[in-house]
Amino acid sequence: MNNSPQAGSEYGDPPVYKDHFYRSGDDRLTLYARIYESDGPPLLLMHGLTRNSADFEGLAAHLAGTYRLIIPDQRGRGRSGYDPDPANYIPATYVVDMMALIDGLNVDHVGLIGTSMGGLMAMMMAAMEPERFNSLILNDIGPVVEQDGLDRIQSYVGALAHFESWQQAADHCRKVHGEALVDYSEQDWMDFAKRTCEQLPGGRIRFAYDPTISEGLSDSQQTAVPPDLWPMWDRLSSIPTLILHGALSDIISPATIAEMLCRHSGPISATEIADRGHAPMLDEPDALSAIATFLQTVNP
Repeated sequence: MNNSPQAGSEYGDPPVYKDHFYRSGDDRLTLYARIYESDGPPLLLMHGLTRNSADFEGLAAHLAGTYRLIIPDQRGRGRSGYDPDPANYIPATYVVDMMALIDGLNVDHVGLIGTSMGGLMAMMMAAMEPERFNSLILNDIGPVVEQDGLDRIQSYVGALAHFESWQQAADHCRKVHGEALVDYSEQDWMDFAKRTCEQLPGGRIRFAYDPTISEGLSDSQQTAVPPDLWPMWDRLSSIPTLILHGALSDIISPATIAEMLCRHSGPISATEIADRGHAPMLDEPDALSAIATFLQTVNP
């Protein structure tokens, strides 16, 4: 059993999780996930491009105990193995890893929560096996990914700076993400840094991901984001879906959200999160309320 080494100052006494290690879908790497055990319905939570399982600590503090939370570090992030071949750092590979994870845990039906890249993965998984996934929560992502947002992400992914102190790391996080998390305090940025960075044996600090994950973005949208996701979206129309999006997002547009709502024939809703760009942290009151209501509807 374990507790997050970073949680506590922001979310109070964190819920307990256990460490779970498993083999990747191609059997080349050892990957890691946090498991918050519960007799409740299982949920698979998938983080964004440069993040890790710690990104969901705030949401886990509210859902743990009611739901069985499965929260992986994708390959090349956090405590998961780094891939010697950067060509594998693409959503299609991660999806195979996620199938291996839930198969190994004998999970037959699961709800999906995905932030950014994790949301793309959630859509891909649900389109592959719609009967297996009973709900879909997408955080600031959709079938169209705005180029301005992709360009912004490309500008910092892979520039794996080292920091001499946690304060320096927190200041850097604020510089990169300050426009997306506009009301964050000094303590918020310190907590953010401690969730997204790791301290090396010599004391220096760096972001907790393999810098070569940036190579998955280098060939434009052909590898990082498939060019046309609308046909895939249309295959999800029977799955209850919640779309969360930042009011200031540069990744998903109001037009895309409107089209998603129009083309989905099943239960679907969208909630805008104020003072958030890409992407909301899912610990905001409006996000927590929308998620709780949605999950209670799906799992009465």
